[in-house]
Amino acid sequence: MDKKIGMKMNVCMGVTLSFFLSLVGNLTSGHFTPVGFLVSFLASTVISIIIGMIVPVKKVCDSVVEKTASDKSGLIKGCISSVVSDVIYTPVITLSMILLARKMASSHGGSLPPFIVMYIKSLVISMIVAFVIISIVTPVFIKHFTKGMNGRPDQK
Repeated sequence: MDKKIGMKMNVCMGVTLSFFLSLVGNLTSGHFTPVGFLVSFLASTVISIIIGMIVPVKKVCDSVVEKTASDKSGLIKGCISSVVSDVIYTPVITLSMILLARKMASSHGGSLPPFIVMYIKSLVISMIVAFVIISIVTPVFIKHFTKGMNGRPDQK
């Protein structure tokens, strides 16, 4: 996959993942506000795009899939790749969103559960949501961005 496609994938995946994680995070907090959602969405988008620029996500995913799924179906390979992407992005995004939510809540005088309780609960929910989103949208974006490349989505 060339660098242009990689950058497009990074941005689209970052925006999509950030949108859903911010939405779910704000809805499950019990204190949804449009401003809170927008702030967490924008912060999460920036963080996810930075992660995608620093970490060679496709290379990492391909390497793990190659080592773990040599004789498995395309569905299994896709699931493994989704889990790897999920592990790369979600803990960092969740951590930053929890820190942001705690800062926003403390400025309004809200009481909060202990940090570790908030983080673990949010991380479990976010990992599940992110896995589903990554599994659904990655093939769609790859197909869209590689259209017209001799029918080979993985062409370099």
